[in-house]
Amino acid sequence: MSTQTTKSYHEGAYLSLMKGLKELDLNGPCVPCDLLLNGDHAFPLAINSQGQVLMAASRYGRGSIVVLGHESYLTAFPALVENAVTWLRGEGSHDLTVGVNNKVTAVADNLIKSGLKVKAVGSFSDSREVGVYVTDAYGVEADAKDLVAFLKAGGGVLIAGQAWHWASTKPKENTLLHFPGNKVSAVAGIYFTAHRGKVEILPVYPQIPSSWMTLRDGKDFKDDLEILLQGVSEFDLTGGIIASEALIHGPLAFPIGTTEDGRAFLAGSYYGRGRVVVITHEYPLKTEKLLPFLKNAIDWLDQGRKGVVGVEPNLKLLSKSGLKYEEAAFRKDLSVFVCQVWKDDHVEEMQDFVAEGGGLLIGGHVWNWAYKNFGLNPFTDFSGNKILNRMGLSVMPAQIAEGSYKVPVPTETEEDNNHFRHVLSRFAGRVTKGEELPTHEEKQLKKLEMECTNFLMMKAYGSHSYKHVLSILTDISKKLGMPQVSVKNPVKNLKDHLLLSVGTGVYKASLDPDALLPYLIKDIPVLPVVKDQRIRITVNTADENEWISTALYLSPGMKTEMILPANIVNKNWTIQIGCQTDYLEHDELKRARSVHERFPVTAEKMQVWSLWGGLIYLVAPPNTKVEGAEVVVLMAVSAPYYKSGVTTADDWLLLRKAPAPWAEFEFDNIILTVPSDIVRKLERPDEVAALWNDIMKGIADLAVIPHKFSRKERMVADEQISVGWMHAGYPVMIHTKSAAELFEPDDARTAGLWGEVHELGHNQQRSCTEFRPHTTQATCNLWSVYVHEEVLGLKREKAHPRMILTNRKNTVDKYVKGGKNLSDWNVWTALETYLQLQGIFGWDAFKKVFAAYHKINNYPSDNSGKMNLYAETFSQTVGMNLSAFFKSWGWPIDRATEEKLTPLPPWSDHPMLKYD
Repeated sequence: MSTQTTKSYHEGAYLSLMKGLKELDLNGPCVPCDLLLNGDHAFPLAINSQGQVLMAASRYGRGSIVVLGHESYLTAFPALVENAVTWLRGEGSHDLTVGVNNKVTAVADNLIKSGLKVKAVGSFSDSREVGVYVTDAYGVEADAKDLVAFLKAGGGVLIAGQAWHWASTKPKENTLLHFPGNKVSAVAGIYFTAHRGKVEILPVYPQIPSSWMTLRDGKDFKDDLEILLQGVSEFDLTGGIIASEALIHGPLAFPIGTTEDGRAFLAGSYYGRGRVVVITHEYPLKTEKLLPFLKNAIDWLDQGRKGVVGVEPNLKLLSKSGLKYEEAAFRKDLSVFVCQVWKDDHVEEMQDFVAEGGGLLIGGHVWNWAYKNFGLNPFTDFSGNKILNRMGLSVMPAQIAEGSYKVPVPTETEEDNNHFRHVLSRFAGRVTKGEELPTHEEKQLKKLEMECTNFLMMKAYGSHSYKHVLSILTDISKKLGMPQVSVKNPVKNLKDHLLLSVGTGVYKASLDPDALLPYLIKDIPVLPVVKDQRIRITVNTADENEWISTALYLSPGMKTEMILPANIVNKNWTIQIGCQTDYLEHDELKRARSVHERFPVTAEKMQVWSLWGGLIYLVAPPNTKVEGAEVVVLMAVSAPYYKSGVTTADDWLLLRKAPAPWAEFEFDNIILTVPSDIVRKLERPDEVAALWNDIMKGIADLAVIPHKFSRKERMVADEQISVGWMHAGYPVMIHTKSAAELFEPDDARTAGLWGEVHELGHNQQRSCTEFRPHTTQATCNLWSVYVHEEVLGLKREKAHPRMILTNRKNTVDKYVKGGKNLSDWNVWTALETYLQLQGIFGWDAFKKVFAAYHKINNYPSDNSGKMNLYAETFSQTVGMNLSAFFKSWGWPIDRATEEKLTPLPPWSDHPMLKYD
């Protein structure tokens, strides 16, 4: 179904159902029940002032259903019933007969007066060739299976009743599962509940009624948790299990296992007539770690049927567990199916399986998938979430550290601080009433910020539930606006954090972002645009993705269309808007947490935009070769762009005036991205190019890699970055305050660029020669020392104060006095070990060692093994037994290494000898 079709389905259905009605007078002796709506398709027809749904409609399969909260409404509102029957029959089905149960024969008389073909029947089994069946909610249990099949095949059902009286006579029964009417309506996501509805006169609105008060749980889950947690004392997620966090967003979803700060890794939900349990890592489904819980979960999912439990073959649940199961692929006759989140070949069948009463136990994480699938949306593209989203649960990329977590004590609570809908309801209510947010809810607001961002990423426009939440958040954004975050106006308090994230997320998810933009960003500069810009793409990527610059920029909210070559469509290419890809988690924000957008290339013509604007990039996937392909950008803003060897001095004098606020400089092996104001007056970009070409050659020389990098490094300036003063990666991130020094060659040769080269050194570190965490911040400085001395001609003691001889000596003395504990061997202390080697054997020795490691395919994974291999390799390289030197530094050199090095002459005068 297309987005446009799903977008208009609920609205069109509502208009048909409420045609000609001005109000619904519910006053009188009849007390309806509150209806609970769940899933994608259910939507309200009438909501009272308490946020209770008293009438609703939905669809299941090819059919539709209308549910009224009291059976008397079948006769009290004849015009509504006539509308409902007409809608349920569908267009072009005027000759179909309406079957009316004898218990509601008064309905038949009204329908006959309207000219409809009506057949009174004792039960649905007596109906033949009817298109719509009208009944109360009390006597349908015997026909429930047939009615569901009728609905799924395209039939229409009008059912009315209330469940509060039934529930009062059966206090121990689960109303959602066992009330007769729910055995039919629940498959479509509408449940009769035990709650009485407030009666009043309700206006009929021109659009589907909406209220933040409907954001609530559908039941208390204490009884469910008592079953699920019986005999379970803890959830053991140790042994390398890094789970994903679960988002609990459906009204019938609930947490089962959480961390101490409320992050869920185990959750359950009712869906239709069935149930689902998700654990956010697959490993517990394969081991005994959570076996008592798994037994409980399967019993809860089975609902007492004692049916067949099918287990995906590769899980191989332990036979000694006592669980009775079959290794089986998914099939509909199972009672419970146990599987992982990786396959999506039965999404709709599995959803229907659960809706019609089946149980699903599903496990797996998404964080590794999200890492590997650059540019894809884990909520719309990940197989597990394609199954789970509709059931009110989703698996998020956020990680949960391994650990052993206490089992919660099941209690009856009115408010659940771990449930997205509860916290959002409280927030929306206070915003609507103009109340201040209490400080004691800061923890919940911080969690809500993250969950709103993730929920909105589902972009489930065919789901009324999703659009309802989106509508509420849109109204909040319009009412309160969004903080105009900047260096001068940082965002500090949690309310503004939340509004900033909600505004950003709502804009991304909105079907009309242009109308929303003025509420979010107040001052957008108007910049001149260029049209029909053609960019040639030639790329040959290695094992990593690569950004391709376009020298074009989009202003905040500005849309453009891009025409792309067919050979990159649906080939894992993405369009990226924005150069700053750091996600910020700081308490004080000088910009939004995330300010870039990515669009997977799925068509030859793509429309792209970003709330924050940014430079336009194409991102090529790993191991991709494209030569001379053309991309056309229909409208954008020109950005200052210099490319060494291509851009002339005269070209630059014109290009530097390009109006975009971001500029890029592409040199032989690195691309620098900085605010344009920093380089508007730059006269000699060729001198800057010479500086960075030399620096990058120096980095390559020490690393013993080709002077032409397989992928050019990138360095991007930002007002705020995720961690540190600078940090490594692709791109290397630096603060804007440091950006100017990138373009000052003379200063670089007198004051140095220690930090920048330090980060580029990080990018050269390789696991085989790193002993983390000891060398993480140490060996990268080998490149800093080398580049400053060998390229910039700046002695090491001038490049950094920690390189002054007295400071170096103090570093060693402190380490020795501390007992030469390897736990203290890090940063400058660890660097000193390498500098002592360099002082005697020179840089050539390091180059030869790095070259040797290029040929080593198998190396130990543990630090002790890697340190012994390094000592051996360095010794063999310089032709001298260095084991005594490394042992003097506290390295765990074993006897086998010493014996290997025995034929070499010992280093008898090494620098650490005086400390032994």
